[in-house]
Amino acid sequence: MHTILASNNAKKIAELTPILARFGITIRPQRDYGIDEIAETGLTFVENALIKARHAAKQSGLPAIADDSGLCVPALGGAPGVRSARFALDAITDPAGREALQAGGRARLDAENIRHLLARCQDVSAPVRAYFYSVVVWVASADDPRPLIAEGLWWGTLLAQPRGEGGFGYDPIFQPDGHSCSAAELSADEKNAISHRHRALVRLNTLLDEAGI
Repeated sequence: MHTILASNNAKKIAELTPILARFGITIRPQRDYGIDEIAETGLTFVENALIKARHAAKQSGLPAIADDSGLCVPALGGAPGVRSARFALDAITDPAGREALQAGGRARLDAENIRHLLARCQDVSAPVRAYFYSVVVWVASADDPRPLIAEGLWWGTLLAQPRGEGGFGYDPIFQPDGHSCSAAELSADEKNAISHRHRALVRLNTLLDEAGI
């Protein structure tokens, strides 16, 4: 099945492609169709995923898959949550400071997000429990009234310092349950076999089969 992936995030594309391939789903990123990112204005992961999927389907005329994901710390009321990718930006009130951080690129923003989160956790009793959450949606068209929605959770503990060079986002400070290393110290294959996205995509594959797609 040929489907457009509603993302231009190179690392996310690299992570999702081999997982989807296991289920016989071939994807092409929306950038291949000249489709830009759309603002994620939803209050929940599901809303944001649907915004992205419907946008990609409308622009391409193809079925679309979109993922929205983030790290949630229950002791912080679920933060960073849907703001995971922009957590440090939200803490900056000076427009010039926000612009400078954004201009530094994704790697710098990821590092600042980690720094800001660890600062917020200083008053939280250890171990600080957290989970990665992913919701993956599939729409047959932009106006699909019955999108398929699948969720995946990956529980672990936050580390006091970043470890590892792999993965992206908060992976360097997330130690998955049952492991003694950070998610950034796992190989790509190891991570893809147990991650929140893997779990969501396994469920999505079941929903596609049930729907006869």
